[in-house]
Amino acid sequence: MARTKEFDPDVVLDRALDLFWQRGYETTSIADLVEHLGIARASLFATFGCKHELFMKALQRHLELVDARITAELARPGPALPAVKGLIDRFVNESCAENRFLGCLVTTAAVELAARDPDVARLVESSWARTETALASALSRAHAQNELAPDADPRALARFLLVFFQGIWVLERTPNAATRLRDAGRVAVSILG
Repeated sequence: MARTKEFDPDVVLDRALDLFWQRGYETTSIADLVEHLGIARASLFATFGCKHELFMKALQRHLELVDARITAELARPGPALPAVKGLIDRFVNESCAENRFLGCLVTTAAVELAARDPDVARLVESSWARTETALASALSRAHAQNELAPDADPRALARFLLVFFQGIWVLERTPNAATRLRDAGRVAVSILG
């Protein structure tokens, strides 16, 4: 008779996501995962496969949660430009907070693995494409509602903001980055008008 799991795989996956987010893929060992997740090594492998498979599942979970939140924020009815500026402010403020996770798991995965891992590269590109599309859609609405300058290019602005957000999540890992991040955030908001 098969044994029933003594843990909730979704809870364990969320805990793995947190650990990978805090430490990255390379510096998170199997021993770290076993200790942090509170499950036996055999249970970890039986449920999630190898470390890479667990990381891919955690990254996919992160994309489902974070990308959906960004898309929802930018798709709210009403004026669109305040939503985009609010997203910039939120990311800057979260990056400057004392009790923050360092960086974005997608950015960390891109820097750490995407160049040599096509599966990670595919998920990273998918996330960036969704974020860029959500930004471009909001900025197109802002343009149509005369919230942006007539000659503004919503797609180019969306790409600029995607790159800006990635820069935030890299810089926030460095000590004393708050002043740089706040200044950059003010400039990003001012570019939008």
